[in-house]
This record gives sequence, structure tokens and C-alpha cells, in this order.
Amino acid sequence: MASNGYISVFFHAFVFASLATTGFSQLSPNYYDYTCPNALSTIKSVVEGAVWKERRMGASLLRLHFHDCFVNGCDGSILLDPTSSIDSEKNAGPNFQSARGFEVVDDIKKAVDAACGKPVVSCADILAVAARDSVVALGGPTWEVQLGRRDSTTASRDAANKDIPAPFFSLPQLIESFKNKGLDEKDLVVLSGGHTIGYARCATFRDRIYKDTDINSEFAQQLKYICPINGGDSNLSPLDPTAANFDVAYYSNLLQTKGLLHSDQELFNGGSTDELVKQYSYYPEAFSQDFAKSMIKMGNIQPLTGDQGEVRVDCRKVNYY
Repeated sequence: MASNGYISVFFHAFVFASLATTGFSQLSPNYYDYTCPNALSTIKSVVEGAVWKERRMGASLLRLHFHDCFVNGCDGSILLDPTSSIDSEKNAGPNFQSARGFEVVDDIKKAVDAACGKPVVSCADILAVAARDSVVALGGPTWEVQLGRRDSTTASRDAANKDIPAPFFSLPQLIESFKNKGLDEKDLVVLSGGHTIGYARCATFRDRIYKDTDINSEFAQQLKYICPINGGDSNLSPLDPTAANFDVAYYSNLLQTKGLLHSDQELFNGGSTDELVKQYSYYPEAFSQDFAKSMIKMGNIQPLTGDQGEVRVDCRKVNYY
């Protein structure tokens, strides 16, 4: 009986670990070296231009990749517009009126297809590379992006509502959400550090500033001017004091109970992730190195490879033959 239980536990652990590496062996950083050698430099150029024009866009492109990967894998499904047969993830709660950067992805697609001479680079790969280039443009680390993902021909609003971690999640809920994608507690803390750039809408932190007790009182009071108890849902607040710079201010804020989202502060609230938050607040290089590793790991969640899916001509639509 004990032996069977051990085998069962091992099997389930193996399955979860495999989720984040399915297709990994079929991905390669050199995937486009022969079919389109200028692909990566073209993507980088468009991303840098977009971030130079609006620093916030870097955070928006990073978030698109995250929200894409957490819904049935890194397959570009978040980019599909609604149709009679596509229940668009853009209309899911975590994305509706908040996910942005789609026009920049369109610009990248046009530029890279022109550089390649035809549609060669998938929209899913564009998201992965644009996320990396955005982080670098804002002063963060670089990493070698694994490439060769294919694009999905479907989307799921229901899966987006279910699988994308919510801003009101508790630590156990966050841990479970990441575990379901083959990611561990360290990945949770590291990838949450992506909140060192960008902004959040009032609707996502209203309960935090009016109901939570584990929040700096002066910080909460300041936010109430931005986010009234009624109305102003779309009003924005930076996720940390240096929202245009990729640094460790996010973690330093958590130590002062100044996490903007409830889910942010849960990472430093007497739980199992406290020590990692402290570590990253003190050691920026450790955060940068681990962020790069976790981004590669997240980018390998259930990619479509080989003859699965397609390479879309238009990132917003499936191909019609």
C-alpha cells in the first residue's frame, strides 16, 4: 500500500514537472538561424522603438507573454480576436480592458515577415522574444529564448478566467496556480517580480487598500486618492515606485507592506516565500539570474511544435486555407 502511494506521488510530481518542459527538446534558440537570420534583430528593433515611445509598453508586452503561457501553454492564443468560433481570451476577466500591446505585436509581425520574405516566425515566438527584449530595454536581464513554438487555432476565455492567477489570490492559491503549470514556489516569487515594471488598475487593488490590514497606512491613504471606493476602476497606479525600471524595488516594497496587489503582499506575509522576497530585495543580481531562468521555464509550458498548430499570417486570426 505504501509502495503504491509512493509510486502515485512520484507519478503526479513527474506529470507536473513535465508540464513546463513539454516540447522543450523540440525548441531551440537557433530555430530561425537559416529560415530567417534577421528575425530576432527585427523583433528587438520594433520592441525598443515601442518602449522608447512609451516605457509602460515593456510591462504590457511581458504581461502578454505571461497571460498567454498560463492558458493552454505558450501558443499565441491570447492574440486571437473574437469570432463566431473563437471565444477570445481578450474578453476574459484578467485581460478585458487591461491587456494591451496588441498593436505593437501587429507591427512586429509585419516587420519580421518582411524581413523573412514570408510568414516564418510564429506569433507565440514573437511574444516570447518581445517579453525578453522588453525586460532588457527597461534595464533587466537578458536570456536565450527557446524558439520553434507554433500558433494555436483556438482560444479559451474560460481557461483564461480559470488559470490566470488573480490579484486577490492567497499564497496557497498562488502556489497551486503555478504548480498546475509545472512551476514551483521559487518561480512564483521570481516571476511575480515582473511587477517591478508597469501599472495596475484601481479595480485590481481597491479591496487591498480598503479592506486589508497588512498594508502600510500612509501607502493605503495615498492610493485612496487614486482609487476611490466607488468608481475610477480604470485609474492606474504604478506597481512599484520605479515602474519604468526593472529593479528590485518591488521586493523592497513588500518588506514595507507596500505591495500594491493583495497577491503581491501575500508573498511576504509570514508564509513560506518570505525568505525569497528578502533575498531578492538584498541581492539584485540573484533576482536577475533567477528571473531569466524562470522566464525560460515559463516559456516552455506546453508549446505546440512540429506539425501542431500553424504559423499565423495575422496574429489576430487563424489561417484559412
